[in-house]
Amino acid sequence: MSEERTRVKADAGISERGVTVRQAEAGDRQAIEAVLLSAYGEYEQQLPPQRWLEYKTSILHAIDEATTSERLVAVQGGNVVGSVFLFDSSETAYGQPELGIDSPIIRLLAVAPEARGAGVAKELIRASAKFASERGAATLHLHTSDMMSAAVRLYERLGFERAYDKEFMNGDILVKSYRLHLAQSALLQEQG
Repeated sequence: MSEERTRVKADAGISERGVTVRQAEAGDRQAIEAVLLSAYGEYEQQLPPQRWLEYKTSILHAIDEATTSERLVAVQGGNVVGSVFLFDSSETAYGQPELGIDSPIIRLLAVAPEARGAGVAKELIRASAKFASERGAATLHLHTSDMMSAAVRLYERLGFERAYDKEFMNGDILVKSYRLHLAQSALLQEQG
C-alpha cells in the first residue's frame, strides 16, 4: 500500500478534544508498545499468570506482525495516547480463514489509561471505519471478551452488533465477535 494513499486515507483529522489519528511511523514503535502494555496491563490481575504471559507475548508480537494491513495511532498533545491495528481478514488477523471474515478487522485497540474519557477510542474506531469504507468493505469487525466490558459498551454505543457466527473459543474464553455495517454507520456521518 502506498504511503501517500495511506497518509491521506488514514488521517481522521482533529477531534474537538485535540485527538489526531494518523498512520503509525517507525518512530512510534516504543510509544505503541507502552500504550498497549499500559492499556492491557489492567487484565493481568484477571488472568492466571501463565495466561497473562501468553497474552502479553501475543500483544507484543502483534506490533510487528507482517500481516497487519494498517497501524493507526492517536496523538494528543504531541504524544501517542492510543493505537489500533487493522487486518484484512480472519486469516490474516488470527490465522483462521474458517471464520469467513473477508473484511477489515480491528485488533488491539488501546488507549493509555491517562487519556481515557477524551474520545480517543472513538476516533481510532472512526478512522478504522473510514479506512475500511474507503477500501470498499461493507463491514468492520472486531473480537473481544467479557473481560473487556467497558470496551463492549463503547462498541455497542457506536453501532456494532454481535456476529455470533464469527465467534470462537480461546481456551476457556469465548471470543465474541462484533461487526459494524459501514453504510448505515452514524460514526462515518458525524465529524470528530
